Amino acid sequence: MDALALAPMEDLEMERESTDETETLLVFTTLPDREAALKLARGLVERRLAACVNILSGCTSVYRWKGALEEASEIPILMKTRGARYPELEAAIRELHPYELPEIIAVPAVRGLPDYLEWIAEETAIPIG
Repeated sequence: MDALALAPMEDLEMERESTDETETLLVFTTLPDREAALKLARGLVERRLAACVNILSGCTSVYRWKGALEEASEIPILMKTRGARYPELEAAIRELHPYELPEIIAVPAVRGLPDYLEWIAEETAIPIG
């Protein structure tokens, strides 16, 4: 049996919420169109909450929402940030996102080009002064 299947729920909640502040994160969301994706991307990079936002080609999402099977054309985006900026990034996505319940999923970057990871850290640093 999988070790996670045996872990108490509160342990999983703590693990899900705890993030190393220096950790690099890749955060995903989807938006209804390219204009909304560009608006969100610019807002996040301007606020230094993301070093870079990739706006991908459209996709079709199939999901259940409020009891009904839904199908929608969406634009996925990928954001690169640090664990220390994640709470502000999530708040900004919720503020700027047009959906009632936006998809926001963050995964740690286990490895990466060291210079690129350092660039992410520099670009998401909180400016002093």
